[in-house]
Amino acid sequence: MATPKTQPRYLTGDGPALKQFLDRFDVFLFDCDGVLWSGDHLFPGTVETLELLRSKGKQVVFVTNNSTKSRADYKKKLDNLGIPSNVEEIFGSAYSSSIYISRILKLPPNKRKVFVIGETGIEQELRSENIPYICGTDPAYRRTLVAGDYAKIAAGDPSLLDPEVGVVLVGLDFQLNYLKLALAYHYIKRGAVFLATNIDSTYPHSGALFPGAGTMSAPLVMMLGKEPIALGKPSQAMMEAIKGKFQFDESRACMVGDRVNTDIRFGVEGKLGGTLAVLTGVSSKEDLLTSSVQPMAYMDKLSDLLGADS
Repeated sequence: MATPKTQPRYLTGDGPALKQFLDRFDVFLFDCDGVLWSGDHLFPGTVETLELLRSKGKQVVFVTNNSTKSRADYKKKLDNLGIPSNVEEIFGSAYSSSIYISRILKLPPNKRKVFVIGETGIEQELRSENIPYICGTDPAYRRTLVAGDYAKIAAGDPSLLDPEVGVVLVGLDFQLNYLKLALAYHYIKRGAVFLATNIDSTYPHSGALFPGAGTMSAPLVMMLGKEPIALGKPSQAMMEAIKGKFQFDESRACMVGDRVNTDIRFGVEGKLGGTLAVLTGVSSKEDLLTSSVQPMAYMDKLSDLLGADS
């Protein structure tokens, strides 16, 4: 007879349970969008909650799949929202991707350039690792594919297909177009490594959901018949990079997130001691309770942790 699955514990309003939960962990990995804020709206009590954790000697790490911002950009956003932090506490998918390309991939000397579908956050992190790249926010790629382009791309004309490109890296791109997809497809068909900063299906903003980075790589997946190597949550390549940098005891670490299929799965597959879901973002209570991957506990909102001190 199958053992019944243990339901995640609901912590909101239960002071003793909240205190017991906090005491189990020394490190808290926080997703950002949907947990600390939505868009530019800071959730009430976020600053006080983080201050409580720090006052108890907890280590705080901000782990985000949003590749449109670099670590420096996130530091500015945290500052503007009144959240004390430093760049070394921030780990984003653009940074994770850059580390993977520069330190893990063994690219031939003549194939070290990256074709970027994405925003400035990716470009900044690639520059921090001295990785050459093309496309990204370059206005030259924000155009319609015209009739003459088809033959040039098919023939591998170097005026459109740079022979030094060895990687295609796809993140959230607010200027995605047919030309970029066509070039990315042909680079990969010619042997370029297919990477994605993350494969989130949606992007939370202003209390609503919008197309996520996964929708940028989806057309390529359809054309190629293969998935990219993803460097954001729930990829364990990202988890290993985080563990390598911060050197913490995984049994004393907890992942806090709003999305079951990325944040919670990230923590569970990373064998962290705990996972905590909040209901201020993507996943609903029903999602949490019916998913094949479930958190250890859940709350209505992050600031409910303040009840541990009451």
